[in-house]
Amino acid sequence: MTVAVVILNWNGKALLEKFLPSVVKYSKEAEIYVADNASTDNSVEFLQNQYPHVKILRNTENGGYAKGYNDALKNVSEDIYVLLNSDVEVTQNWLKPLMETFRKKDTIFAAQPRLLDYNNKEYFEYAGAAGGFLDRFGYPFCRGRIFSTVEKDTGQYEEATSIFWASGACLFVRREAFWKAAGFDEDLFAHQEEIDLCWRLQAIGGEIYYVPDSEVYHVGGATLHKSHPRKTFYNFRNSLLLLVKHVNRNQMWWVLLVRLLLDGIAAVQFLASGKLSHFTALFRAHLSFYSLVPKFLKKRKHIPKTVDYKRINSIVWHYYVKGRRRFNELY
Repeated sequence: MTVAVVILNWNGKALLEKFLPSVVKYSKEAEIYVADNASTDNSVEFLQNQYPHVKILRNTENGGYAKGYNDALKNVSEDIYVLLNSDVEVTQNWLKPLMETFRKKDTIFAAQPRLLDYNNKEYFEYAGAAGGFLDRFGYPFCRGRIFSTVEKDTGQYEEATSIFWASGACLFVRREAFWKAAGFDEDLFAHQEEIDLCWRLQAIGGEIYYVPDSEVYHVGGATLHKSHPRKTFYNFRNSLLLLVKHVNRNQMWWVLLVRLLLDGIAAVQFLASGKLSHFTALFRAHLSFYSLVPKFLKKRKHIPKTVDYKRINSIVWHYYVKGRRRFNELY
């Protein structure tokens, strides 16, 4: 079983300088690629000069995470893709536990390692922590991170286990399964496209896994910080689109209605706290969502079955009303 580590880059020379050395040092068994999304800095020249053995896949445009990887991965033939953010530091033997997991169980289509915070290494990292889930209304949360509360890693998530979605910051996925599921949805552009992919991978019979024996350190937000209004736009819009695309039709409309009401409460909170740019981003997200509903309803026919995605009814209720800030407090 062969493995390719594929790093998506857009004007990220500084990140490549800082984090590529650990990837090269600790990934001897892998072919390493950098998929460049039409960078305008000199990151490609840097790679050519400093890392001539790293293969460069040059995209003709910046198509975001989704199209960027779709275009690049067409040229990667290894059995396992490792889609690695450019702001991730890997550790010794980080690939081995994941590869063993794929070898042992062929129904595992995607997986992630333990994701820790590069700047505070005793804590999980926001973007994936110890594996992701969704509540009934499409809000993502993680073992180790619920909304803005990130847990310290005290050994509470030591077991390898099935999860609903694996982090796009360090996503292991079988090449055959990736293309059978039609790759990433390019209409999402960026953010939550890995959730959509994992949902579809399960619809074709796969499992998604968390493997704690492998750990990496993620800066997070190096390209677009979680507090940036553009991230607010994509997260709100795309999570709504995923409900249209995946939820059983008998439930979809009432789930959407409740979700839109919850988003309205979030909008009021943005206004009350003076975050006008985020309020505007949420408003634009809803306008964009409405315009894309017909297109995403059509996408449903290409998904072979509805997959149960609900870990709990409402993470908003648990977090803001019940005061449950840690994953283990939810059950």
